[in-house]
Amino acid sequence: MTKTRGPWTVHDERTVFESPWMQVREFEVTQPDGKPGVYGVMSPRNLALAILPVHADGTITLVGQHRFPLDRYSWEIPEGGGPLGEDALDGARRELKEETGLTADHWHEILQLDLSNSITDERAIGYLATGLHPGEPEPEGTEVLLTRSPHFLDALDEAMSGQITDALTVAMLLRAYYMAGQGLLAAGLADVMLRR
Repeated sequence: MTKTRGPWTVHDERTVFESPWMQVREFEVTQPDGKPGVYGVMSPRNLALAILPVHADGTITLVGQHRFPLDRYSWEIPEGGGPLGEDALDGARRELKEETGLTADHWHEILQLDLSNSITDERAIGYLATGLHPGEPEPEGTEVLLTRSPHFLDALDEAMSGQITDALTVAMLLRAYYMAGQGLLAAGLADVMLRR
């Protein structure tokens, strides 16, 4: 089996690890410089989903939890995974309810990202959720969650100062800020987001 991937020539491919969350494949390749090499790709079993819930007063809901891979606590917008093939918006609705108890009347896709594209083919979709209604969270057994509701601009300040480091959260805050400033969001929504 020899095929090309851009300037790479792939001679062999094999799965070296599988779990319910991911598959890791190893490729025997000829690199663009002509030298032999091995390339590893991690493929998640889920689409990454991120939700920026914006309340009528300009506050947002952040979720706090310990992240095992980094062994540290993280404040983030609600995030999770939707099985590949599932409607992304259905997955986003489920994740928002699961982590915060919130449901939303209005959903707007505002971001698509390739995450760490040198080692993974993971994709992410981000939604802005408004018209929020409270409810009871339904966390998974792997989640011990707290929530807090800073103003949008305060959360953006935390991201810019390095207090919030989650990539999807930072990207979603920046994207929403850009959209609000460019008049790409409803005027009333932009006003409450950009005014403390």
